Amino acid sequence: MSETNTAPRPHHHDQHPGHGHDHGAHEHRDGRPARLRHGLAHRLVPHGHETADKVDPAMESSAEGMRTLWISLTVLGLTAALQGLVVVFSGSVALLGDTLHNAADALTALPLGVAFVLGRRVATRRFTYGFGRAEDLAGVVIVAVIAASSALAALTAIDRLASPRAVSHLPAVAAAAVIGFIGNEWVARYRIRTGNRIGSAALVADGLHARTDGFASLAVLAGAGGAALGWHLADPIVGLLITAAIAFVLKDAAREVFRRLMDAVDPAVVDAAEAALRRVPGVQDVAELRTRWIGHRLRAEATVVIDGTLSLRAAHRISVEAEHALLHAVPRLTAALIHADPAHTGGQDPHAALAHHRP
Repeated sequence: MSETNTAPRPHHHDQHPGHGHDHGAHEHRDGRPARLRHGLAHRLVPHGHETADKVDPAMESSAEGMRTLWISLTVLGLTAALQGLVVVFSGSVALLGDTLHNAADALTALPLGVAFVLGRRVATRRFTYGFGRAEDLAGVVIVAVIAASSALAALTAIDRLASPRAVSHLPAVAAAAVIGFIGNEWVARYRIRTGNRIGSAALVADGLHARTDGFASLAVLAGAGGAALGWHLADPIVGLLITAAIAFVLKDAAREVFRRLMDAVDPAVVDAAEAALRRVPGVQDVAELRTRWIGHRLRAEATVVIDGTLSLRAAHRISVEAEHALLHAVPRLTAALIHADPAHTGGQDPHAALAHHRP
């Protein structure tokens, strides 16, 4: 289809008042008062496009994600190392499962780190949408790591149920459990907060995994208490409970990653985008609207219906204003492609030539 504007491109508001689209039309149509109102609106209404002298928001969000990953890796790595030492001396299966989960959670920083680095690369002739999808693939790796660590912990716990034995150094096991909870909960809050801020489903999934590991650490503490009372099966039973808890998190994480891979978007985002388009002067209807995540950034494509008697310049101006409205209304939206359709007046379908291509 033929758009009235070119391919999506970043906006830099300080370049000129027209934002790179039909600058002359804005000047002659609006005048100085309208430009002043427009500038004031930019300062009062939060939106996703930055001035040219600031850090690119995509780069900034990737850098923030990288910082979160490495800090999390350090905290969880130290936590797992301390717990691993206690496992060697105590022989606790429950603590082993908790340690494996913490170690796996720390290692998930590696595929996410690679994804964030790739996401900074500019689009190429082969990868025309860029490399943001690497983050979704990293989410798949994270889900696989969670599943593998859970399976290993379950097999170990089942083996210990068949051949129970006493757990030694119970105070050290209890202390390691508390350390595991504190480390995981701190990392979970940090990852989820950053993931929500930059729109990274993979990072949020990683944070949910860390939170479950924190509760698993508390279960280890309960198992140590049971072992102290002479119930030797408490340790492997807690190990199985930890595995079950991880399975629930695995389900939620897998669902979120699957939705991203299938281009699922929160319907509330679509509703907000459509409402913003309908408020644009000159837009009579919204015939089609599609949005998709590419990593932790959104892109949109929309077809708006306008008066078919308008000139090309006027239609282009409305398309630009529609794109601008979307960038204001939808958080983390970096580009929008707007196609303008003439309103039907009982004449020939403007898309008749494409009819035989439609399913």
